[in-house]
Amino acid sequence: MLVLNNITFEFGSRALYRDAFWHIKPNEKIGLIGANGTGKSTLLRVITGEYSINSGDITRRRDMSLGFLNQDLLSYQSDFSILHVAMEAFERENELHDKIEDLLERMEHDHSEDIMHKLHDAQTEFDALDGYNIQHKAEAILEGLGFSTADLKRPLKEFSGGWRMRVMLAKILLRKPDLLLLDEPTNHLDLPSILWLEEYLFNYEGTVVIVSHDRYFLEKIVNRIVEIENEKITVYTGSYSFYLEEKEIRRELQQSQFRNQQKYIDEQEKLINRFRAKASKAKMAQSRIKMLDKLERIADVEGPKSGIKINFNVGMQPGRIVAHLDIKSKKYGDQIILENTKAIVERGDKIALIGANGRGKSTLLRMMAGTEPFEGVAQPAYNVQESFYAQHQLESLNIQNEMLQELQQFAPEENDQYLRKLLGAFLFKGDDVFKKIKVLSGGEKARVALAKTILAKANFLLLDEPTNHLDMQTVNILIDVLQRYEGTFVVVSHDRFFLAEIANKIWYIEDHKLKEYPGTYDEYEEWQERKRTEKIIAPVKEVKKVDEAAQKNNEEIKERKKQLQKLENNAKKLEEEINVLKKQKENLEQQLADPVVYANAQKSKGINGEIQLVEKMIREKEKTWEAAYTLWMDSADEK
Repeated sequence: MLVLNNITFEFGSRALYRDAFWHIKPNEKIGLIGANGTGKSTLLRVITGEYSINSGDITRRRDMSLGFLNQDLLSYQSDFSILHVAMEAFERENELHDKIEDLLERMEHDHSEDIMHKLHDAQTEFDALDGYNIQHKAEAILEGLGFSTADLKRPLKEFSGGWRMRVMLAKILLRKPDLLLLDEPTNHLDLPSILWLEEYLFNYEGTVVIVSHDRYFLEKIVNRIVEIENEKITVYTGSYSFYLEEKEIRRELQQSQFRNQQKYIDEQEKLINRFRAKASKAKMAQSRIKMLDKLERIADVEGPKSGIKINFNVGMQPGRIVAHLDIKSKKYGDQIILENTKAIVERGDKIALIGANGRGKSTLLRMMAGTEPFEGVAQPAYNVQESFYAQHQLESLNIQNEMLQELQQFAPEENDQYLRKLLGAFLFKGDDVFKKIKVLSGGEKARVALAKTILAKANFLLLDEPTNHLDMQTVNILIDVLQRYEGTFVVVSHDRFFLAEIANKIWYIEDHKLKEYPGTYDEYEEWQERKRTEKIIAPVKEVKKVDEAAQKNNEEIKERKKQLQKLENNAKKLEEEINVLKKQKENLEQQLADPVVYANAQKSKGINGEIQLVEKMIREKEKTWEAAYTLWMDSADEK
């Protein structure tokens, strides 16, 4: 559906891709990866036509529709409700809706056949486009992305940039383009919304290209990995884990080919040096020189860009309790965040604080840092040196400073050799350390801020979304740092791979209480899955228990039959209710077909609304019936 053929794109004097090739095919789910600065987001803009290539050509299917979620949409504002903004995706449906409304108004005074035909054609097309369900579709996607039903009527301008980005994502998803380009779609989502988006994109019927540093997210969705590296675009057919294995195999093969070629070149150069001075052999030597000049050289395999290990020094040893908050209440206006709960952090805890946005994760970090007031008591802790990393730390960097200068001013007791080593570990090499902070990208600023966090020598870290803006390589560096850190930390993050690698306890907020799971993130996920499964199968287990006891007691056999009868009656009752609703819908549709009613705009509009309501009730009843019928059948099978 789209081919990039031998494209070259230069940014200033630097080439991001040179003679690169990429064929995007229908129904592919593609993860586009690469280190910061290799040109992932730029490549998406090349595909959209926003950026022009220096050479090569791009061919695309003529009728291909395209949707692009990018970080520029953060600044989009509107006075309309978020539901209205999302429904702007249905351009043709909205156009037909307005046309139908206009024709119905005109029919109050004009009963000509021309008006009737136009109305019929418009309503037929509107129905074919499933226009009566567009609001339901928009509501479902917005709620899947974390908005409450009450939020849907609020103006877009009332929401923060991250929440506005969710509305833009909903709008793009509702358009269902043939090619969907998503640039870091999980950056502004919480874990429940990420899980919803995973399922949605996995079942998406078009082609999806995702730029993301969230490897769990990519693993769940993609069947292709496309990597930008060394000015080339390389395609790996498979999941992210397959890519890791396949890349290692390719690296080993390339390394072997490079060594063999170097051995061959050395042998030829020795022959040339040996015989070039002899007149009888000079022609042969010149021939071999020309042959070597024409030889296509195999590049050496680059090692990891940072092999430097950072020791995260701790200034002093704290007491057994690092933080102890006895929280009576924390509110924002009438909204309760935390109530009658405690937060206790012990020395050596590596805590991941997870959950949906709006539950109070960042608020709790600020409360532990002493920057957020609350009703309750913060117990004093012994010898605790705390450092708080959050996104505002990026803004607190002095943009006029060079990177090395920024660290020198923050930690004047450290020598330049150590500071340069620290910056090198965060992928700043050579003269990079003299770059001014104002020219750095968001990811580069985040790396500098993390380096400052290390220099603080704190024994208690509070980290709020530290992986935002970081590429996968830098996330791995941060993982290595935190795994070897001897102090205590509480981290808020939606990057599940990161959390799985660094946490030994999980905190989550439920019913305004802080709760704890004493294990790793993967163990927590397994525990949650068991809870979900038990909740689903609990009714069936109850019937099974009755069945086992009934083998010994006739009275209990009768009880089991009663239970099965109840399940059967419930399923049949729901089936009858569905049939009544369907009959109700048929009656309403017959009323709408009446020319007298059809000609009455107000009445016609009202009946259409009733039909939509009945259809929604039918869908909900059918879901309930399916669950009830499955439960009845499973119980009957166990008899």
